[in-house]
Amino acid sequence: MQFEGIYTPLVTPYFDDFSLNERALAETVEFLVSSGVHGIIVAGTTGEYYAQTADERVDLMGRVKTLIKGRVPLIVGTGAMRTEDSVFFAEAAKDIGAEAILVATPPYAYPTGREIALHALAIDRAANLPVMLYNYPGRMSVNMDEDCLDRLGRSGNFCAIKESSGDANRLHMLARDYPHIALSCGMDDQALEFFAWGARSWVCAGSNFAPEAHIALYRACALEGDFTKGRAIMSAMLPLMRVLEQGGTFIQCIKHGLTMRGIAAGPPRKPLQPLNKDQKRELEEVIRTMNTTIAAIEGGTT
Repeated sequence: MQFEGIYTPLVTPYFDDFSLNERALAETVEFLVSSGVHGIIVAGTTGEYYAQTADERVDLMGRVKTLIKGRVPLIVGTGAMRTEDSVFFAEAAKDIGAEAILVATPPYAYPTGREIALHALAIDRAANLPVMLYNYPGRMSVNMDEDCLDRLGRSGNFCAIKESSGDANRLHMLARDYPHIALSCGMDDQALEFFAWGARSWVCAGSNFAPEAHIALYRACALEGDFTKGRAIMSAMLPLMRVLEQGGTFIQCIKHGLTMRGIAAGPPRKPLQPLNKDQKRELEEVIRTMNTTIAAIEGGTT
């Protein structure tokens, strides 16, 4: 499988009692597909998989697969602390017809590169689906190092990596030494650099509510090769990226951004708390300014 374009890690809309808002989920999937995103990811961090039961996760992947109606690929996250649980979610993804799976480092255990590879290979054997690796040491404490990546070369299913380390040296290493593993941008404020180093996809939570802006940057850089335009779009997006990353309110901001589009994403599950009025106001202003600026760039007036 070739990962090309914008892949949205889907939010999970809730009512105030934290039950699933099925209507909002359907509206979100329809909004994303009609906006032109190239794939949807279920059970990513943005989807709050860590706050869901196993039954909820399996139910959600089936619901989203049905809602997509084959129009874009579905990628299912298999993140869990135990390898056995990740294998379970991978098998469930295969059963519902997912096109690919997302495989991350198990949190808290602090595994070595060899142990991460053995974990990923066990998941691969169970599902036999295309795999996008997910390297996020900020949450998992360790990198998928060269030892890990070399061992994963045993299977051709490991065809992409969402790189979220923020380390430019890792970006260079992956592009140079592992060209068979396609780069996918997982660090939003480095999207321009990822595209310059050959990335063809971007897993971006902000595309839940601003797919147009994210698609515009992908189109300018990856399709048109116009990095002058890409820099202008990226400059317009950077204030949003700073707001999303500040103060531990990432998921809350994504959900409020979607609510601004008329889809009730609801609150995050505890222990997270919704944005306060000042945080909402700041996010809303940044989004309005970004949209105005990018519309002018796309229209050729700047």
